[in-house]
Amino acid sequence: MSQDRQLPSNGFPVLETKRLHLREVTAADASAVLAIHGDVELMRLFGNDPITDLAGAEALIRTFASWRLLANPGTRWAIEIRGSPGLVGTCGLFGWNRTWRKCIVGYELATHAQGNGYMHEALATALSWGFREMGLNRVEAQLHPGNAPSLRVLRRLHFAEEGRLRQGGYWAGQFHDLLQYSLLREDWVADAS
Repeated sequence: MSQDRQLPSNGFPVLETKRLHLREVTAADASAVLAIHGDVELMRLFGNDPITDLAGAEALIRTFASWRLLANPGTRWAIEIRGSPGLVGTCGLFGWNRTWRKCIVGYELATHAQGNGYMHEALATALSWGFREMGLNRVEAQLHPGNAPSLRVLRRLHFAEEGRLRQGGYWAGQFHDLLQYSLLREDWVADAS
């Protein structure tokens, strides 16, 4: 898998894999972001209430862009399938604590693109970039215990379960338990096959 970095004039790290192009999420992606984040079933286990309109999608895109300016910054990539322009999901590293050399990973993929290994491939590249360019030692993930596809992706990427955060999340009008996972630099094996 190629993990070449290209830095456009705006400094955003563009990443390439065998099948995917990871680039900045832009305003032109608003309809695709709405389709994903407006999908009630997909958001049921994601951790956010569904977005209901294009203005909400545009606000989310601005939030992703603002992460780069925070004291504990983050990067959110649009995931595109090579040869098929258009966002099918996003993934990112955020909440970067430089002193502790750790951050959080987040991701989502449109229902029609699931089951093809795209998220594994995208995250493997983003994680490699994070360990190399951000000097990370630890990457954390929190997810709903019922999110079986996400659990499979994390386990395949060598994340280890650390425990349950009782009522650690709140969306859809109720509290939800979350599972805490982590990946350490020493455990990292870049295998996107």
